[in-house]
Amino acid sequence: MSNLPVTMGTPHRELRWAAGIVLAAAIWWGLYANLTAFADFAIAQLGLTRASALGEAVHFFLFDTPKVLLLLCSIVFVMGVIQTFFAPERTRALLAGRRLGIGNVLAATLGIVTPFCSCSAVPLFIGFLSAGIPLGVTFSFLIAAPMINEVALALLFGMFGWKVAGLYLGLGLLVAIVSGLVIGRLKMERHLEDWVQAIQAGTAPGYEGTAQTWVERAETGLNHVRDIVARVWPYIIAGIALGAGIHGYVPEDFMASFMGRDVWWAVPAAVVLGVPMYTNAAGIIPVVEALIGKGAALGTVLAFMMSVIALSAPEMIILRKALKPPLIACFVGVVACGILLVGYIFNAVL
Repeated sequence: MSNLPVTMGTPHRELRWAAGIVLAAAIWWGLYANLTAFADFAIAQLGLTRASALGEAVHFFLFDTPKVLLLLCSIVFVMGVIQTFFAPERTRALLAGRRLGIGNVLAATLGIVTPFCSCSAVPLFIGFLSAGIPLGVTFSFLIAAPMINEVALALLFGMFGWKVAGLYLGLGLLVAIVSGLVIGRLKMERHLEDWVQAIQAGTAPGYEGTAQTWVERAETGLNHVRDIVARVWPYIIAGIALGAGIHGYVPEDFMASFMGRDVWWAVPAAVVLGVPMYTNAAGIIPVVEALIGKGAALGTVLAFMMSVIALSAPEMIILRKALKPPLIACFVGVVACGILLVGYIFNAVL
């Protein structure tokens, strides 16, 4: 008889958790679906319009900040639940060794169908790391997601035709896959922040192995959200604030003045110029079209575009909470080399 209250209480506890998750999902979707309306309303109350640089910057911040935080919470929760089924050692074993290259290909391909900007891709990147997926594989996703998603491909196809879109797809995938492989081979896991290494090793608080009920799995996921979001949210806000501050201030005439010059340093200069900026593929491609119209070389402009959406300064600020400076520097260096190669190839063949 002493066990009866526990037996009777367990279904009620599971029902409460299930109802809570459904309610939380409905609220999440309601918030996510109305982010644009919220940002529009907020800037209107401030007496601003998107026609002004300040109004566009404020709108960008008010839209992107809750978007990234909502994505982070949901993805970290799901990955926390998934982790209870797969111990980190088992996950790493499945994706290591001979299968590492396949993992990079799959991760880069996943990036194509996830229309995230660089900062929005970071939550899933952190979720992958927390599930024990190898570092190089996670970087293949982080590079591919903002750079070669279907939005970018559709816009490139519409403006420049299938040859440009196809070549961009192929070279973008190559950059993501090879960069991930290189970073993976360098064995830089020691340059993950200690709290990320603890999660990967299964020693962080809240990791209980695989023998759990669904309620315990949900609690583990919630613990992941509390732990990870509490650590990274200041970096997310700082990164997006920087992106908002420079959003809309794209000096097209200045960039076109050297991007159209047939000199070796035009492509590296375009990459360096693109890093401090921040937008997604849909936001930068109209700028690309304008630069092309002003006589800039296609390869140089695409190198600029790739650096904006794959190596943005706000992304680096957010990643700093999970990665130590040597790993961030390695990531930037490897990807920048790949982008430079893409720029030179485009200028040579088109």
